[in-house]
Amino acid sequence: MLLKKLVFVAIALALGGCISDTLDPTPDSALKPRDKKLLANAPYLNHKPGEGWLRHIVDYTGKEKSGTVVIDTDRKFLYLVLDSGKAYRYGVTVGEEGMSWRGTAKVGKKTEWPEWTPTGDILKRMPELPHYVSPGPHNPMGARALYLFQDNKDTLFRIHGTNQPEYIGQAISSGCIRMLNEDVIDLYNRVPVGATVVVI
Repeated sequence: MLLKKLVFVAIALALGGCISDTLDPTPDSALKPRDKKLLANAPYLNHKPGEGWLRHIVDYTGKEKSGTVVIDTDRKFLYLVLDSGKAYRYGVTVGEEGMSWRGTAKVGKKTEWPEWTPTGDILKRMPELPHYVSPGPHNPMGARALYLFQDNKDTLFRIHGTNQPEYIGQAISSGCIRMLNEDVIDLYNRVPVGATVVVI
């Protein structure tokens, strides 16, 4: 009898998890014709992370208001808070130990298909990198970039796409938050300049 009760509880918990954690991949309609063309010819491996790292709709119990972006660097998830105790949850790559940034910022600027100029610190650590990369799917910034500002000053930290989708769910970046290109396009479409970003 006890075993039957335990099995029932386990099934109930599993179903509860399914109800509160729903896979909801970024729709193809979020992409513009230019996005589809560039991503179709991406030079990197067309790698998709495991289902757990794809966009989900989840229960959210934090105190942040709707429209806030919350990044949990330990769990490697980015949340976009919605109404009614829900959030979109996206898998991300975060900064490696000693390079991650935490705090509250605002989205100060947004760019589609950004160019990339490595900072002096990055070039000191990796002198083999190019000093400039033009926009496109080969660019480490990927399809979109949201620039994080504090007190109207650029923090030099970004939420952006990636040309290394195989590293979603890991801590290997120089501090920026990387997302699948499809996911960062979706986030870009939903988050305006001035939105609050909380990195924990």
